[in-house]
Amino acid sequence: MDTSNHDDGYESCTDSEEEEEEEEMMFLVFPTIYCISSRREKIPVNTSILTGAKYIREILDGHPQRCLDILRMESHIFQLLCDHLRSKNLLKNSKGVSVEEQLGMFMYMLSRNASYRTLTDRFQHSPETVHRHINGCFNAMRSLAFDLIKHSSLDTHWKISTNPQFWPFFENCLGAIDGTHVPMTITSNEAAPYRNRKGTISQNVMVACDFDLNFVYVSAGWEGSASDAGVLKSAIQSGFHVPPGKYYLVDGGYANTPQFLALYRGVRYHLKDFGRGGPRPKNPKELFNLRHARLRNHIERTIGVWKMRFPILKVGTHYPIDTQVKIPMAAAVFHNIIRSHRGDEQWLDTQQMQIDPLLFVTLPDGDDRPRHVPTSSSNQRDLGNSMRDEIANRMWADYQRIRSERSSRRSTS
Repeated sequence: MDTSNHDDGYESCTDSEEEEEEEEMMFLVFPTIYCISSRREKIPVNTSILTGAKYIREILDGHPQRCLDILRMESHIFQLLCDHLRSKNLLKNSKGVSVEEQLGMFMYMLSRNASYRTLTDRFQHSPETVHRHINGCFNAMRSLAFDLIKHSSLDTHWKISTNPQFWPFFENCLGAIDGTHVPMTITSNEAAPYRNRKGTISQNVMVACDFDLNFVYVSAGWEGSASDAGVLKSAIQSGFHVPPGKYYLVDGGYANTPQFLALYRGVRYHLKDFGRGGPRPKNPKELFNLRHARLRNHIERTIGVWKMRFPILKVGTHYPIDTQVKIPMAAAVFHNIIRSHRGDEQWLDTQQMQIDPLLFVTLPDGDDRPRHVPTSSSNQRDLGNSMRDEIANRMWADYQRIRSERSSRRSTS
């Protein structure tokens, strides 16, 4: 019997099995070797010797102007705020990230419109760590808002009670209300409602301030196409409340009611119309509009300082929509804190911008006239008109008396 073919077959089979075993071994060994090799060659991302903690400490201990530029407040105010947040358990030192660094990261974001990637690089933390602490700061500001964005007193403010132009005519006035636009970044599919009358994309933010230039109410996220009067109506439906007998000053874009005292429409009211050497008010309505504008100018100053300190409120941002909506409130909280500690504001006029002004978005100034939004009943408007007329007539009678007394004194002298 010839067994040569059988033997050859047997040897051939054995060689094939050995080759398969070697291939299987290579499939198992090579990935392991590759993974080990890859781990050895992996280059760390965060390698800067100036860590986030060292960077913030350098700013706090360095030149005061640098602290103002980056943290938007003096170092002692920043430290007081950190201590307060820590004491209230609103922010905690975490592993490797102190409250000072968390808040510093947040202020860096607001001062420079810094993206999360920029924050990751500057502060040498993972994206997850940056996201977590930025969200933590937003939550802390929301908690502080309940204590800080409100009236400290409902009594007549001294700026009214000590000025005969305003007292006693505006004795029940709490402050002023206005709408201001803040740019939004949003997809083209969702942009239409946010397109304002300037053609840019924005949110309409309703703000109220007192006569200390503090914010007492902020409502953000309304579409840029919404009128100021419409936003006020929605805010009232959402719980905004004016105490009985009190009122706010509003411009011509709002209906005139006992709670929201507006200018006389079609009557001069711009302060420049009554500048030095210009014509005097000729009737009760002009006098009312002049003094109303002078008093209401507080909110324009408040918004002006707010946006100069936080120019992120003038540009489109990199953040998700829900984050964009949170920024105005957070900036308002910081505004009130800084003012409560008498933080300097003069430097804002000559500051070196951390955000390129060429990126600032063209925005509406406000509504000069109502846009047919029914914010009140005809009865409320009638009551508001009667109240305004009564104030204007008393104001005019007092004005005429004073002018007559001055004229008499000049004639006798």
